[in-house]
Amino acid sequence: MNIPGQGMTLGELVARNARLYPNRPAIVFEGRTLTFAGLFENACRLANALLQAGARRGVRVAVLSQNCLEYMEAFAAAEVAGLTIVNLNWRLTVAELAPILRDCQPEFLIFETMFADKARDLGGCLAGAAKLLAIGGGVEFASPYEAFRDAGGVNAPAVLAQPHDTAYIIYTSGTTGRPKGVMLGQQGTLGAAYTIALDSGARPTDRMLIVMPLFHIGARIEYLAFATMGATIYLYRQFDVVQVVEELERKKITVAHLAPAMVQMIVDAPGLDGRKFDSLRLVHYASAPMSAALLRRAISRFGNIFMQLYGMTEAVAGTILHPHQHVLDGTEAEMRRLMSAGHPFSATSIRIVDSAGADCADGVAGEVLIKCPGNMQGYWNNTSLQAEVLRDGWMYTGDMGLFDHEGFLFIVDRKKDMIVSGGENIYSREVEEALLTHVSVSEASVIGVPDDKWGEAVKACVVLREGAIVSEADLINHVRELIASYKKPKSIDFVRTLPRLFNGKVDKKNLREPYWCGRERQV
Repeated sequence: MNIPGQGMTLGELVARNARLYPNRPAIVFEGRTLTFAGLFENACRLANALLQAGARRGVRVAVLSQNCLEYMEAFAAAEVAGLTIVNLNWRLTVAELAPILRDCQPEFLIFETMFADKARDLGGCLAGAAKLLAIGGGVEFASPYEAFRDAGGVNAPAVLAQPHDTAYIIYTSGTTGRPKGVMLGQQGTLGAAYTIALDSGARPTDRMLIVMPLFHIGARIEYLAFATMGATIYLYRQFDVVQVVEELERKKITVAHLAPAMVQMIVDAPGLDGRKFDSLRLVHYASAPMSAALLRRAISRFGNIFMQLYGMTEAVAGTILHPHQHVLDGTEAEMRRLMSAGHPFSATSIRIVDSAGADCADGVAGEVLIKCPGNMQGYWNNTSLQAEVLRDGWMYTGDMGLFDHEGFLFIVDRKKDMIVSGGENIYSREVEEALLTHVSVSEASVIGVPDDKWGEAVKACVVLREGAIVSEADLINHVRELIASYKKPKSIDFVRTLPRLFNGKVDKKNLREPYWCGRERQV
């Protein structure tokens, strides 16, 4: 298939938009607006300044910042000049960030002044003569970012990106140990952006709301997908439910990118019924599935405008479930589709394979393999793991899934989240969905815990709806009526909140840790 963007770079997209839509707002942030021409100019200035300071193609530029305009400029500058952005998770501690920086050895660190203490402590983990740039200035050990940028020339830099350059290194640990540096290429990432834009119906007139953190691929690829169409992005520092509800109405947002947990907070927000969201035509949700119960509430309030996107940092464009496929009151097959991840994107191929690598029949679970434009180039400094998960162009995702007879993909679990009890495979997702059908349950996460007889036992961690009262026995019986008895939870912990990773997914490693602590095996 001929994928738009083949042979192009992300930097060429920045230049193209500046030429075609010079005065159109590219990004709106906290009362400041950057046009497409302004974004390209600032990108060229910063790129030239970095090159003058010793940068060269492939040099790593780390960014430690919440969402802001300067962050977007750093992305654009690196995309134009063929530098590599390492977008750091600002929520991590110095102890967690240090091994990441020692691994990738960036020669520049751009940081917001609120993270000055972290930046100072991390200085020794950077490349030898690394330069530190403080957004907003006023930090004695770093140069002011704005003055540094403005010293660069406005012409396109002498060094330009090539299609196979590495655009980003995004460190992700997910539910496993050592952080892995996922390398995403210029051409591949642009191809994924075009694929998402075309399949999801992005429009040049869209006003796109982004609140997810830019250290996560979800926020960046959503920006790029709508940038391919010349749309305007309304960028927010981080998610605040009151602000988002107000801005959806006041700014006449047409498209929003949200995690399911954010959707739940929005539909639970007080005073929602008194607001008008006539402009909102599409909500992309990702990072985790949405329960049928939450979808029903969300669709009843906003209409059938929800679109699920499934992918991961290593394979950006996996599948898509369109709004017309979100059928709340239809046939059994149509209703079941709500729990699917949808069909593969038009430029994506997906296989389901067993432990021997053979393709599984429809309805049979196996590992999900993805081949898409956004497949990673590999893992930075980790060729052994790279060889394990990238084979013959296929990304071995570690997700367990199955296809139904119409080609809808159902993700049943992470490989490491699958519970083996008494020799039976139990997929935590299936148990969670059964729990979420109970009227008293707001959130549920299911894990395997040690069991001397069965190896592992099913444990559920449940957050109840406000004011709800239900017993452990009642919930277990409820699940037993919906799925096979051996899959039901053996025990339930009622908790106030579930621990979450930065992308909104439940942190199951955190949930499991107290039960497996001190044991040789963690499953």
